[in-house]
Amino acid sequence: MGFLKNQFSNVVEWNENGAGVLFYKWQNQEIKKGSRLIIRPGQDAVFLYNGRVEGIFEDDGDYDIESDIIPFLTTLKSFKFGFNTPLRAEVLFINTKELLVKWGTKNAINLQAPGLPGGMPVRAFGTFNCRVVEHDVVIEKLAGIRQTYTVEDVKERIIASLDQLLMSWISREGRDMFNLQADARNIAKGIEADLDMDMRKLGIGISGFTIESFSYPEEIKKMQEKAAAQSMVGDMGRYTQMAAADGMARGNRGGSGLAADMVGMQMGMAMGQQMMNQMNMGGAGAPAQSGMAAQGSGAGPKFCPNCGTPTTGSKFCGNCGNMLF
Repeated sequence: MGFLKNQFSNVVEWNENGAGVLFYKWQNQEIKKGSRLIIRPGQDAVFLYNGRVEGIFEDDGDYDIESDIIPFLTTLKSFKFGFNTPLRAEVLFINTKELLVKWGTKNAINLQAPGLPGGMPVRAFGTFNCRVVEHDVVIEKLAGIRQTYTVEDVKERIIASLDQLLMSWISREGRDMFNLQADARNIAKGIEADLDMDMRKLGIGISGFTIESFSYPEEIKKMQEKAAAQSMVGDMGRYTQMAAADGMARGNRGGSGLAADMVGMQMGMAMGQQMMNQMNMGGAGAPAQSGMAAQGSGAGPKFCPNCGTPTTGSKFCGNCGNMLF
């Protein structure tokens, strides 16, 4: 007889083989004499009979259903197992742990931005935390028609409403559309409250919502980089710093390339200054011509061809030291 008892008995349990499952309905509805109930840490077991909740068991452990469970069921306290009379009931296992889920916008969200008539397309990424908070609501709204309910189901519902929530919370208080990351925390807190209110209608709470990053189009990124670069070019010191940083970023020219750039810039400035000095002397053409004529006749030039200073018959210019013969 003990052999027959073992043949008919079963174990009511949930191994949680699938990750991210919020609840699981035990499939075999016939609980036979000698069956046992195993509740693992982070699980609650709910007994359902004819669609009604008969008892909720929250303490993890290994229980004999006939002696440890049935006496606590509302309408089944006097149920007696017979040789051919199994208990026809459903057992719903609920995951009580908090689960972390990654999310991301499916499509870019067009936000109103100054200077962009069509709006600025923005994507966002982050995480949220969810857990079952109301057993009765989950049973009423979901368990009657679902065998399981997963975080992917929660994520699908959240993503469906996330675009409107992002647009609503980003557009408040005149936020800078080009620097949303600076206010990501406040935006996330507002969205978390709205999502929690919506998901509690299904018995599921949202206990955390974060925005890790906002993603802008490449064109916007390039404009931001260009604007930042232009703001640096205010004086020669800033230009030098920017040129040095650019040379190091390229990494293919090294210090010699940067030095060549700076030498070229200094030569250009010196040549410009020399031309201005010659123009202030009344024109560089006349002194140069007289000097050439003097050289042709064997006498030195009357004016230095380099700086225009009178030579007074000397072989070297007294101002710049230039050789006159």
